[in-house]
Amino acid sequence: MAATTYFETIKRSYTDVDIANGIDTTQFLEATEGVVNLFDKLGSSAFSVVQNDMNGNIKKIRDKLLSNPTANATLQGLMETEAPEKKRVATEGLLWLTRGLDFTAQALRRSIDNSAEELNISFTKSYENTLKKHHSFVVRPVFGLAMKACPYRKDFYEKIGVLTDAALELMKTWLAALENIISIINAVFQAHPEYIKGM
Repeated sequence: MAATTYFETIKRSYTDVDIANGIDTTQFLEATEGVVNLFDKLGSSAFSVVQNDMNGNIKKIRDKLLSNPTANATLQGLMETEAPEKKRVATEGLLWLTRGLDFTAQALRRSIDNSAEELNISFTKSYENTLKKHHSFVVRPVFGLAMKACPYRKDFYEKIGVLTDAALELMKTWLAALENIISIINAVFQAHPEYIKGM
């Protein structure tokens, strides 16, 4: 019997997040907790800065959801509801969380597409394309250190149980669903710049 992959152990996959009538907030947060835990598989405390950032943003969105579960049932509804408020804490959390997810998705996509490339290269290139421009000179070295602490590609894929073609297909399906959700959220930000004005 084949080993269980990491993507079969998570509470919810991005493939199971309802996006038909807006991105389901609860399901999105459950799936995103799976990404946070994925950084444990990178096996370095250097990634705790990424995890802490993501967890903080998840909490901001969850707190907003719990304050009015009906109005905030979808991410789109949450942003719209919060838009008139002076402090848009959950929307800002979502903006940063999406940036973090984009960083992760791009790193994993590079890793899948370039099977000879080590993870530290995949993650560094992704960081340069995504988060780096949003980070201060103080934060950049911290992330740079985390990228250098990536395990060998072979060891990481063993830890997440992606050792067969079938397992790789499962990972690709999960990643494609994540990439789709990121693009939907970014499209909302582009269509409604007022949601993230001043952030």
